[in-house]
Amino acid sequence: MPPTNYVLAPDMLPALVAVSLSALHVVRPIYNEASTEIVDFALEYLNPAGQRMVGLPEHPGGTVMSRFPYSAACGILGFYQRTFQSGEQQHYKVNYQADGLDNYYHLQAQRSGEVLVVSFTDTSEHDRTPVEKALRESQARERTIKQEIEHERNELLRFVEQAPAAVVLYTGPDFRVELANSAALAIWGRQLADVQHRPVFEVMPEAATDDVVAIFNKVYTTGAHYSSSEQLTYIERNGRRESVYWNFVFQPRYRSDGSIIGILSLGTEVTAQVLARQQAQELNQQLEVHVQQRTLEAQAARAEAERQRRQWEQLFRRAPAAICILQGPEFVFEFVNPVYQAMFTGRELLGMRLVDALPEFADHPLRAILQQVYSSGQTFEGREVFVPLAHTAGGPVEDTYFDLTYQARHNEEGQIDGLVTYAYDVTQRVMARREREQRQQQLNELFQQAPVAIAIFRGPRYIIELANPAVCAIWGRTQEQALGTPLFELLPEAAGQGFEELLDQVMATGVPYVANELPSYINRHGRRDLVYWNFVYQPLHQNDHNQEAAITVVATEVTEQVLARQQVHALNQELASINAELRTTNDELQDTNALLTRSNVDLDTFVYTASHDLKAPIANIEGILLALREQLPPAVQQDTWVAQLLDMMKSTVARFQNTIAQLTDVSKLQLAHAGPTEPVHLAAVVADVCQDLGSALKANAAQLHIEVAPDVVVLFHPANLRSIVYNLISNAVKYCSPSRQAQVRVHAERRPKAVVLTIADNGLGMSQQQQSQLFGLFQRMHTHVDGTGVGLYIVKRLVENAGGSIAVESQLDVGSSFAVTFRA
Repeated sequence: MPPTNYVLAPDMLPALVAVSLSALHVVRPIYNEASTEIVDFALEYLNPAGQRMVGLPEHPGGTVMSRFPYSAACGILGFYQRTFQSGEQQHYKVNYQADGLDNYYHLQAQRSGEVLVVSFTDTSEHDRTPVEKALRESQARERTIKQEIEHERNELLRFVEQAPAAVVLYTGPDFRVELANSAALAIWGRQLADVQHRPVFEVMPEAATDDVVAIFNKVYTTGAHYSSSEQLTYIERNGRRESVYWNFVFQPRYRSDGSIIGILSLGTEVTAQVLARQQAQELNQQLEVHVQQRTLEAQAARAEAERQRRQWEQLFRRAPAAICILQGPEFVFEFVNPVYQAMFTGRELLGMRLVDALPEFADHPLRAILQQVYSSGQTFEGREVFVPLAHTAGGPVEDTYFDLTYQARHNEEGQIDGLVTYAYDVTQRVMARREREQRQQQLNELFQQAPVAIAIFRGPRYIIELANPAVCAIWGRTQEQALGTPLFELLPEAAGQGFEELLDQVMATGVPYVANELPSYINRHGRRDLVYWNFVYQPLHQNDHNQEAAITVVATEVTEQVLARQQVHALNQELASINAELRTTNDELQDTNALLTRSNVDLDTFVYTASHDLKAPIANIEGILLALREQLPPAVQQDTWVAQLLDMMKSTVARFQNTIAQLTDVSKLQLAHAGPTEPVHLAAVVADVCQDLGSALKANAAQLHIEVAPDVVVLFHPANLRSIVYNLISNAVKYCSPSRQAQVRVHAERRPKAVVLTIADNGLGMSQQQQSQLFGLFQRMHTHVDGTGVGLYIVKRLVENAGGSIAVESQLDVGSSFAVTFRA
């Protein structure tokens, strides 16, 4: 009879399952809360063979993991998950030695609707040869699994590059913990409340070794990224001090203005891996003995690697930097995190070549840099790199700037198979800086073109940071000489004129200083000039870059205006004097010669009487001053103000006595012409005067040049001749210039019926206006030295009373020359 197709009746299926020598069980998947992942299977049914094999009832209840916890470690749970999700029939072999079982199992499973049907047999009723064969197969599979695990581990390391699992944000130079995720806290053995907002080395002082602290400081101060593998640190956790090894990456965190605010740390503890590698030789020797244990560890490591891969992928997705992974020499986008994708809204990136996804990048120089990194393996880091990009599909190309890092990715054979890109969009920072630079350039141009003198002095040495052409012209220096030079090195002659004190005061108090027509001396154009200024010293506030304090000076030279006003004042005085003389002359023209003679006599009498009568009060004042010094307690005399007042009174009395003495001399001039004359050797008089002036010559470091022949004789009253020579030489020494060594030349020349004595110096000199008033009574041309303005008046009267003459030639800041002509 021909064969027929036999169809099982539905009521026969329970009988077939019951009599089957193979164990059968039915399980139903259990999902996580999000219903996205199978985490376990519920045990729904066991046939009699299965009941006998595992010792459970027909409807055991519970789950695979609760009944058989070892299922995950040995791979059964994963086998169930893969089979259910694929819908295809699959099989699995495993040596199960846990949960009360000790057999080698063959499993075969297939999904049926919403359940999974599993058939399994054990080797308890077979001879040992198949078992040994199965064990060898297990060993082979173990080696395969080990290779797969090693491959997965390398893939994970390439994926995360140098980014560990623990994420910590540090803020400030003391590295306060702003954020630490659960992985970091678990490694530290601390709670978030124990570390948040506290310096990390205060929380974990044991970790503050020199090398670890140096890494933190280098990243924070330089802004350079830092990465390390298997960095050794020490952590107090679980009640003991432990050595911990890390893989980590440090990268600086920036404020909006580009300054560093802290550090972002991505790290993972690799202590177990380091110790495992250190024990690799021992473990390799024990590999054959502990096949089952190694298999379990490998499977657990594979599961952990997968968990870490997902964890690092999530970390990359949450990283503040734009991160992407480009695969192969065509640079295909393998991974982009949300920050990277957000830069290209609406543009498809994953799975596309770089030049296809971003065509504007095709001819950019960065593409050549990518090729260079891919071919050489050398990391590229760029700051503020210009990249024209269209942020939306079909949108306009915009100027964009990035801080970029390109790193090569290596496969397990050490060959480069891709690139990892870290990017920070710094366009706003670049634009803001350029705007500041443009404003600064405009301000500098304004300063350079300003008609007033402008300069900036910075720091305690007052280094010249800015000097416009106007101030350089006043100083008599070039900008090249001025910029970067301390002020008082550029202008040494300005030292000691009070400017240091003014600048120090403004720097210390922050209060501006305003000066009007302040005189000072400046060496420029080969000469020493007296310059008058109007200026303002304005303190500059410090900025965010910790620069030293500075002072801005805005000045105008008003020398011409001051000299013009002084000249006008002098001319007005001269005009007033001339007017007074004219009025006096007009009055005198109306008087008789007798009245003029009587007036002169009365004047002489008054001068003599006044000088004589004033001697006694001045002497009394001097005595009182001496008595006061003797009576005052020493403590009072040593007081600064009392001592200064006593010295001022003493100096005043001395000047008064000198004036009275010279007034007495003036009163005697009327009789001087009648005094006896005699031949006097001029050289002897000059030598005697120079000996008396020895201390003054030494004090002023003056050099005296005498050119008077010993036989030159002058017919003159000896005392009056000595007075003339003494006044002229002492004046030449007294009014020397502070900017050069004093030179005095005394020269005598015989002429027909006359002798000309010339006394010349290189001192302060006089203007034409000063020369016109030189021989007046009580006229003083320079007030910075002691004097009464009587000496030259007396000299002129003595010379003219004897029938001679005196003349002067002088130039301001060059010197003066007096020529006295005596009748022979």
